[in-house]
This record gives sequence, C-alpha cells and structure tokens, in this order.
Amino acid sequence: MTKLLQNYVSENANRYGDKTAIVMKNQSISYAELESRSNQLARLLQSYGVSRGDRVCLFMSKSPLAVVAMLGVLKTDAMYVPIDTSSPANRVAKIAHAAEPKVFLSEKGATSLVDDLFEQGLLAKDTVMGTLEAEPIVTDYFRTAFAWNDLDSFSNEPLDYQNSSTDPAHLLFTSGSTGTPKGVVIKHENVIHFVDWSRNYFGLGPQDKTSGHPPLHFDLSTFDIYGTLSAGAELHMVSPELNLLPNKLADFIRKSELTQWFSVPSTLTHMAKFNVVTEQDFPHMTRLLWCGEPMPTPTLIHFMDRLPHVTFTNLYGPTEATIASSYYTVSKRPSSEIEAISIGVACEGEELLVLNDKLEPVEPEIIGELYIAGEGLSPGYWHDKEKTDAAFLPDPRPGKENSRIYRTGDLGKVDEKGLFYCLGRVDSQIKSRGYRIELGEIEAGLNTLEYIKECAVVGIHVGGFEGTAICCAYALKEGQEKDKTDLQRDLTKIIPKYMIPTQWMTYDVLPKNANGKIDRKALRDRFEESNKQPA
Repeated sequence: MTKLLQNYVSENANRYGDKTAIVMKNQSISYAELESRSNQLARLLQSYGVSRGDRVCLFMSKSPLAVVAMLGVLKTDAMYVPIDTSSPANRVAKIAHAAEPKVFLSEKGATSLVDDLFEQGLLAKDTVMGTLEAEPIVTDYFRTAFAWNDLDSFSNEPLDYQNSSTDPAHLLFTSGSTGTPKGVVIKHENVIHFVDWSRNYFGLGPQDKTSGHPPLHFDLSTFDIYGTLSAGAELHMVSPELNLLPNKLADFIRKSELTQWFSVPSTLTHMAKFNVVTEQDFPHMTRLLWCGEPMPTPTLIHFMDRLPHVTFTNLYGPTEATIASSYYTVSKRPSSEIEAISIGVACEGEELLVLNDKLEPVEPEIIGELYIAGEGLSPGYWHDKEKTDAAFLPDPRPGKENSRIYRTGDLGKVDEKGLFYCLGRVDSQIKSRGYRIELGEIEAGLNTLEYIKECAVVGIHVGGFEGTAICCAYALKEGQEKDKTDLQRDLTKIIPKYMIPTQWMTYDVLPKNANGKIDRKALRDRFEESNKQPA
C-alpha cells in the first residue's frame, strides 16, 4: 500500500480514537475527531474543485484546526502551503502568485492581512476563501465561502487517494536573495523517511507528550506534527507569546508534563539567560532536541547541569533536505564553554559530504563546503529550474550518476572520528532566531524605498537569543531626512518583522573595495567594533 502522511492519523484513529492528539490553550482534538473532520474537509474542498496536484494556501496560525486543514488538503491529493500571517501583504502576494492555489483557508486572526490583499488588488475578486471558524468571516472586502459548520454536510468516511508517496505534500517558502521567496517542494516520502527514522531512534511512542514550538511555515514544525501523530502521542502546541516570557515557557513545559522538547537554540538560550530552569526540573522530560542554528555551548552546559535525566540531541539540515539530515546525541557535558558541538553523523538513508570547490572530497579536519545526499532531498524549488539546478547538483562520485547532492552553503569539516561540524555560512545567508534569512532579500526590500541611495546588510555573531544580528548600513539620497525609525517602519511593510535589521549605521557614501563594490567585510568589522564599545 502507498504510504502517505495522512495514513499516520488514520491508523492511529483506529488504535487510539478517544486519545487526545493535539492540545493548544483551551482547544484539543482527539485522533478520531482529527480523522473524521479532515475527511469531511477533504470532501468539502473537492466540491470546490481541489484535486490531485492543486495547492491550498493556509492563512492559519498554529492550532489544532490548522492540522485539520493540513490533513484535509492532503486527503484531496493536493498540497498545502503554510503562510506566515505576520508577513506584509506584498510578500504574501508573491507566495500566493507563485503557488497559484485553488482555495485559501483563513482565520479571524488573518483578517486584516486578507483585507489588505484584496484592497491592494493582490488577490483576484473571485478567489475562493474558506475558514474553519464556526461562522463565515465577512468584511468589506471578502466573505468566506464556507466555514466549520459546513463540514457536517459532508461524509466523514475514509477517502480513496490517487497520490503516491513521491507526490508533493506541501510547499514551504523560504527567504530568496532576489526578494522573491523560494518554494521548497516537500514530498510525502521525504517527511515519512525522517519521521520513521526519528520515531525509532528516539523511541517516540503513545506515552509521549511533545512540544509544538515552531510556526507552521517553519519546517521544524513538520517533525513536531507528523512525528507525534505517527506515534499516537500527544502534541502540545506552544503559544507564540510565550517566546518572550521565558518563565512562562518553563512553566508551560512543567504543566504540560512534556517528555520531548524541540526548538531552535535561541529559545533555549533565552530561557538560560533568565535562569528559569531549576535543578532536576522538568521531571517528565526524557529528551531535548534542537535544530535550525548552532547551539551555544554555554547554553548546552546550562541545561545539561540542570537536567541530568534528559538526553540532548543536535539535529542539522536545511529545509531542502527535509527537517534534518544528521544527528548528534551529546554523550557527556562539554568540558569548556568554547568546545564545538558536532552535528554528528548522517541519519539513516542520508549522507553528509565535505567537498572542495571542485566537488572533490577533502581530508579530515580540512574545511570545505557541506553537501547532503539521500532520501530527504527535495525535488527542488517550485517552478524555478534555474535555482534548482544551481543548488541540486549531479552527484560527482563514481557510480552515483543518477543521484543528486544538495549544496547547503555551509562550511564544514569532518574529524578523524567521522563526526561532522558546521562552521558557518559560505554566502550571505544567515540564521537569526532560528530563521534562515537571505540578506539579499532585505537589501532588495530596502532598495525599493525611494529615499535610499545605497545600502548593504551584513550579519554579525552576537550570541544569546539573537544569535546573528542583522546589521544595515545605508546612505540616503541628497536632501532626504530619514532615520532608522523611518526605515524600520517602511521596511515592515515589505518583509517579515524577523528580517528587520536590529543595528544600523548611516553613511554619506558606503565604503568600497578595490573593485568598486561595497566593502562588506569593512562594514562587518565596524559593526563588530561598535558592539565591543561600552554601552
């Protein structure tokens, strides 16, 4: 039988029908209800013409109903496209234009965004907009065609699927250097491969209570959702406002009796900074996982000292390789705060390679560029052969002519023991607060502001919650009197808030190198020097 992501829920609805599947605040849903309601939604979507290969955009924040939406879309043989509802309308419109969805699903919290899209003419007037709110959403600009109460008109019986495991399940749009987000195509088998491996490796089972920390447009959430549902476990979704309240976040972990925590390291660093985790805290927790950016060694030591009953695992991998491609379970407390944390070895069915600029393997301890091969690799970028061909290369190794490798853009090395290390970015892409950000997209946004003469955006390592600070140097056109407050305000209309630079320098003319290009190294040096100055 073809294995599809929605099968996890169908199988566990039979085994654990009354068991709670997902919890968030005062909302919860059982496995049986998740199965039944997603079947009804699939049939409703089919009545609007959604079928194999179509896309459905989700203007929905993290919630149990959002998972109903995801499963409902999958059960029509279509793909879902999670949208960051905090993004500006212009950026969302680029994603919608690229995805060409058959239907949009929205919620009350996204009403102002959808209004902006219709008001600016960024969505066609005949766009089919639905909701899983109890009643339709009605504004001056749109009215949803259906709502939650309409599901009862449709059968909740299982559906027949045309998809195979090689069909796409969803599109995840990441930052693009030209200012246009890139849609990463993720197949059913990509996710299933990682989920099945990780469930077996970590021993995830129906007794577990797992965290759902990342937003739905962030690929780490894919593991939270499908890893939990595949095991018949219970997913506890974390409310976004808790990220700014480390004491409340720690209390959430205690009260939810979580057995597994998974997030970006910056969240853990924030908790460590405010010293909210006590000795022998989180007694139900058995494992703590992180991915998305390097874990500061002092943060790891902080948690290992306080949680000796917990195992700690570093996962590494870009969206293009589906959640993670390597793992490293830390066997002992680091001996010093400067000890590097390995990204370990490849997960089953994956390979890590360190190659030079001729795509030749380098010797142990020699720095090269990290490449990934194996079953997690995405087919590529949605409707963008040029970017796909630039990132997904033919495997240069003998006997691998029909395989591909993915260029991560990360520098790396492998030690004499066969453990891999990630040593930072090759290019202008950075990780900040767990988000992968193309600095070029920020520059593209800045360059649309009519008062900007020239600009450059660089990243500098600052540690702590931020990790890598986004720094902007800019020069204004003659006669303009703008400051960083004006730039921040206008840039927020173009790019997501998490991409807004946090440090600024103004110039009459930006420094140039011998080739006449903006001297980014000089700018990085100046920002780093500025950060060393006493406050």
